[in-house]
Amino acid sequence: MDVEALLLSRLQFAFTIAFHIIFPSFTIGLASYLAVLEGLWLTTRNEVFKTLYLFWVKIFAISFGMGVVTGVVMSYELGANWSAFSALAAPVIGPLLAFEVLTAFFLEASFLGIMLFGWKRVGPGLHFTATLLVAIGTLVSAFWIISANSWMQYPTGFAHTPQGGLVATDWQAVIFSPTFPARLAHMSLAAYLTTSLVVGAAAAWRLLRRPDEAESKMALRMAVGMFAIVAPLQLLVGDISGKDVLRFQPAKLAAIEAFWDTKAGQAFHIAAWPDRASESNRWEISIPKAGSFITAGSADAEVKGLKAFPREDRPPVAIVFWSFRVMVGLGVLMIGLGLWGAWLCWRGAPERSRVFLRACVAMGPAGFVAVIAGWIVAEVGRQPWVITGVMRTAEGVSPVGAGQVSASLLGFLVVYAIIFSVGLLYILRLIAEGPLSGADEPGPAVQRAPGSALAAAPDDPGGELGDRP
Repeated sequence: MDVEALLLSRLQFAFTIAFHIIFPSFTIGLASYLAVLEGLWLTTRNEVFKTLYLFWVKIFAISFGMGVVTGVVMSYELGANWSAFSALAAPVIGPLLAFEVLTAFFLEASFLGIMLFGWKRVGPGLHFTATLLVAIGTLVSAFWIISANSWMQYPTGFAHTPQGGLVATDWQAVIFSPTFPARLAHMSLAAYLTTSLVVGAAAAWRLLRRPDEAESKMALRMAVGMFAIVAPLQLLVGDISGKDVLRFQPAKLAAIEAFWDTKAGQAFHIAAWPDRASESNRWEISIPKAGSFITAGSADAEVKGLKAFPREDRPPVAIVFWSFRVMVGLGVLMIGLGLWGAWLCWRGAPERSRVFLRACVAMGPAGFVAVIAGWIVAEVGRQPWVITGVMRTAEGVSPVGAGQVSASLLGFLVVYAIIFSVGLLYILRLIAEGPLSGADEPGPAVQRAPGSALAAAPDDPGGELGDRP
């Protein structure tokens, strides 16, 4: 085995998946947000909802396209960089990924065109149905991807073949592995949080410059309502997921909390510097017995430490420990922002607090950072296994040299730096211009600039979503 090729292959997959996960975590929530906006417009005929829909659907289209491209890249990498893993796991993982294509991707691809280009071509009912089905498709996609990943985290329902491969013996057990339900809920809520924070940040940015913009006021209130509810709920789901980690992946749990010794009444380390060489924390700021209470539900519960596992089976500690605290720390800030926003909404005008608006802008990227940090906890915490207890990561790599992998890694770095920087800058430009870009200053009702997307009113004959059945 070429150690350098292994390291480079891991770095390349980490780099590409970190880019990829940004887009699904945004589009899953944004598709549902668009369905809500269109449903509200059809129900109330309030032009504000339609204006917001037409604005955010452009950003959704760009993000969706970039997500598809990065997903294709990872499929290529599974064959080129991880052929041994693919050969072993294909009979189990392959059908799950195929189901994702046959159900989610086909559903999205079938109705995305209507959603993006069907305003003047189909009736409002059909267009709303298309938007709704695209939103459902993104959630179905998350279902299959999390199912495949959860099986790799804790494989069940399979057997070894005489030829040394794997075969599924119980598809229900494969699809619904023990860690799957909580992980799916955790990822779905993370997507909604990420989207609501971005929408809130975009609305706050606009309100700092145009305090009377009705669309941004509405978007801000909707965003606050979402993360005020979802952020505390995410904390509860995260706790359930953590209990699953304790039961099914105790080595990962020990790395997350930097527990070295097995004992009752583990302390909770707020901050620490884990040292694998000395099998201890060089320094730590801790709360006595809180670690056992948080992880096991009892202050006197015994929790395994890393020393209970062979050295070769222990995950890296420092990166898992600190990534988890970044994720949780941002989650606490999200809860605080949601409670603050809910209080301001109860007072009647969250848009009047410029401090709150600036806080919303600052927290805009927090969802993406938390998602990536959570992914690091899940994937690095699983090491040294690519399939826990079945195949080590070092055994799954392709028989390629470091030079070949470094060349492709360099190519990805250059291409991503150019293409995705341009895409991101364009999205940020659209957000900065706001939902009324190109329109006149809004008065009591939305004004439409000639030739803009809003120029044809819904009640115009033949206009967008006009008097069609």
